[in-house]
Parts: sequence; C-alpha cells; structure tokens
Amino acid sequence: MKRLEGKIAVVTGSSSGIGKAIALRFGEEGATVVVAARRVDLCHQTVAQIKQAGGSAYAQQTDISQEEQVDALMQETIARYGRIDILVNNAGVFGGGRVADTSTKIFDEVMGTNLRGTFFCCRAGFQQMKKEGGGLIINISSVAGVQAWAGTGTYSASKHGIMALTKSLADEGRAFKIKVSAICPAGVADELVDATPEEILNSERINPYDVAETAMFLATLGCQTVVHQVVLDRLGADW
Repeated sequence: MKRLEGKIAVVTGSSSGIGKAIALRFGEEGATVVVAARRVDLCHQTVAQIKQAGGSAYAQQTDISQEEQVDALMQETIARYGRIDILVNNAGVFGGGRVADTSTKIFDEVMGTNLRGTFFCCRAGFQQMKKEGGGLIINISSVAGVQAWAGTGTYSASKHGIMALTKSLADEGRAFKIKVSAICPAGVADELVDATPEEILNSERINPYDVAETAMFLATLGCQTVVHQVVLDRLGADW
C-alpha cells in the first residue's frame, strides 16, 4: 500500500520548484493532490504529470496573498473531497535587497505573499482540520527563517514570521491533534525540478526532491510524533 493512500493534500505554489516536487512525490505515494498556484497553466502541467504517473490531482488557480482566493481554495477542496489531511504552505516570493535600499512596495509584496498569505492558509487549514479532528500543516520556510544576512532583510523577516506562525500554531494544535512543522531549506535548484538527476547534481544546490522527501518524512510519522523544524543546508555551506 502506498504511504499516503487515501489522503487529501493541498500544496500551494506547486506549479513549479519545491512545491511541484512535493506535489509529484505525494501523488506517487497515493495522495490526491490539490495543486494550487497563480500560474494555472503550470498547475495543469503538474496535474498532468501526477496523473501520468497513476496518481490523482486537481488544479486550482490561487494567489495566496488574496484572502478570498485562499478561502475559495479550501472551500472547493472540501466540496470535492470532504476534508484536508495535509496542507503544505510553499507559495512564496523573494524580494528586497539591503534594508536601506528596499522600497515599501517591495516590502509589502514580499510580506503580502510570504507571511500574510501563509497566515491565510494556516488559518483556513487549521479551522478545517479542527473540525476533522486532526491533520498536518507543513510550512516551507528557509534557512533565512532561522538566520539573516546582509541583503536578505525583507525576505528573512517574512520567513522568520513564518517560523513564529509555525511554533504558535503547533502549540495551539496539540489539543486538536493538528501537527505543524516547518522545513527550512537553503539554496534549492527550484528551476530544475523537471531536469535530469545529473543536471540537478551539477547545480551543486539542494535537490528539490530532497525537500519533497523531507515533506514525505513529516507526512508519514506516527500519530504521536511531530518534528517542529527541519533545516536543510547545502553540503559545505558556511554557517
């Protein structure tokens, strides 16, 4: 039996990169995957790849920075499948340079998607899982969510905020059997998700499917076990 057989998983930002790798991997393991991202044409490509491999998936265009679109995503998932077992909040953007050079517009855009959007998803997913008596929320943060360097102020602030949401929600979820975890990867070969293993290896960056395997690990832990934070760094990176 496949390890996620019968599970319903919503993965945001799954039209490309880490989110796509997670969606494909979940589909391989038997989950029905709701592929959600802004670029609906690429969402359909992910769905087609999941189905081609024998899995089940559905695409819904979603901009997580828009509260009503997040609510619609959750409502449509419940209407189709009746529940949400796993929610992976992966959608995000990078922006901003040195703090003194970052415009308010860029700051708001990064926060609007990375932090505000993740909040919308966490809130809606948590509310539904509370009704169901449990579930798993995985937030994709970053090493920039536990560290910060020059030129990453805005992005790091958004990812640090995600870590705070994760920790608070994990504490709030214990009474309802809702597990909440964060994955914090360093530089990932996002654009190589459909490349060959050799091309990914040659990039000398983290394989997006290693992040997907980490999500699988979290999704298949026993009901009494939770990992709150996993940091995935590049081999040889200087901490």
